[in-house]
Amino acid sequence: MGSCVIRGGTVVTAEGEQRADVLVVGETVSAVAKDVDAPAGARVIDASGAYVLPGGIDPHTHMELPFMGTVASEDFFTGTSAAAAGGTTMIIDFVIPNPRQRILDAYKSWRGWAEKAAADYSFHVAITWWDDTVHADMGTLTKEHGVNSFKHFMAYKNAIMADDEILVSSFLRAKELGALCTVHAENGELVFRLQKEIFDKGITGPEGHPLSRPPEVEGEAANRAIRIAEVLGVPVYLVHTSCIDALEAVTRARLEGQRVFAEVLAQHLVIDDSVYRDPDWNRAAHYVMSPPFRSKEHQAALWRGLQAGVLQTTATDHCCFCTPQKQAGLDDFRKIPNGTGGVEDRMGVLWHHGVRTGRLTPSEFVAATSANTAKIFNVFPKKGTIAPGSDADIVVWDPDKTRTISAKTHHQNIDFNIYEGMTITGNAAVTLSRGSVVWENDQLKTVKGAGRHVERPCFPSYWGAQSTRNRLAEPTPVKRERPAR
Repeated sequence: MGSCVIRGGTVVTAEGEQRADVLVVGETVSAVAKDVDAPAGARVIDASGAYVLPGGIDPHTHMELPFMGTVASEDFFTGTSAAAAGGTTMIIDFVIPNPRQRILDAYKSWRGWAEKAAADYSFHVAITWWDDTVHADMGTLTKEHGVNSFKHFMAYKNAIMADDEILVSSFLRAKELGALCTVHAENGELVFRLQKEIFDKGITGPEGHPLSRPPEVEGEAANRAIRIAEVLGVPVYLVHTSCIDALEAVTRARLEGQRVFAEVLAQHLVIDDSVYRDPDWNRAAHYVMSPPFRSKEHQAALWRGLQAGVLQTTATDHCCFCTPQKQAGLDDFRKIPNGTGGVEDRMGVLWHHGVRTGRLTPSEFVAATSANTAKIFNVFPKKGTIAPGSDADIVVWDPDKTRTISAKTHHQNIDFNIYEGMTITGNAAVTLSRGSVVWENDQLKTVKGAGRHVERPCFPSYWGAQSTRNRLAEPTPVKRERPAR
């Protein structure tokens, strides 16, 4: 692999902006400075009038996921290729074991599927059951395979739901290992009961989905997960925070000094729950995901949370099911496979609705789309910045490039786009993955298998959360005389 110079752009990191050239040698950034000398034979990429950003990191995707009786249509090659078209150069996907399957065996399966990836990837591993083998495999995954985060679904009763006993056991083990606990916060028991109640009332279409998962069930679960983490003194990360109720739980905990992180999906910032009332069943069903889309007041609150730093990362929960797959729930909304696309559009949507509206600065955009994820999941500064020694995951970002999002032109392997017809300004002009150009002139140049697994070391002991409960002294037993029987 040769070298290249990205010349004449404004380099943006989470820390600030500077007019500078970027020299890439092989897979690595070699220099960031004004008027960098290009080595003989180096390619020059003109970034005049453009921003030069770290490649996006999507911390929440589900490529080729077996779920609800089918398999997500997007595989690791098509998914990472679509991501690259939108400026995202790394994903963190999820290993979700089958019932009672050893988590190490599941991890090995996912690693095999991911070998076709076109850009870099890593994995969270879900803990959906508990015994001594899970305890042991968590240790193996952290020490030998670069896994530093474990996922807990508080929803999906009778499938992958983790009850409080599993949460406590797994949280304690993660604390021992220096790993991060992530949670899907919805009260699975309440959802299960509400689904039956709503279906029994004759509501069978997609509109039943948000009715069965109101904000309160997310807020309760978010608060419960945070409180459990508080008692145990372990950090916790909430995925796809979608409502005021959960945001308030995160805000309260962070103000009390608890180490809590939270993610918001790009689509939850710009799409509201009116989509479930679409008279076209197929269109409405494509928006069925969990947690569901919320009313507009929740969107406004989520934007404020992102601006204030209460929400640190942005993701997609990219999990694609085509129309025939969604139609498995034609007569019962409970059987509609949960999931939407968006890995290609996240950065463009966030730039248009965030930076161009003044909600976010370019540096805040970088923090929300790559740097914070890299820091939270311990791959910074290898990822998430542009600095000597960093991987050359770089996007030349044209702030004036306009496109209209459509399933007819996107690169995602799904026959629907949740942003269909939305015109956005600000898009990737050139994307580099570890120094190789993978998107240029509106053309993909990805190579199957070029992506690498990124190991994420566990955290040092001092990084662990301290319980915010009042512990003025270690508890000691009271000395008293034994009463006569």
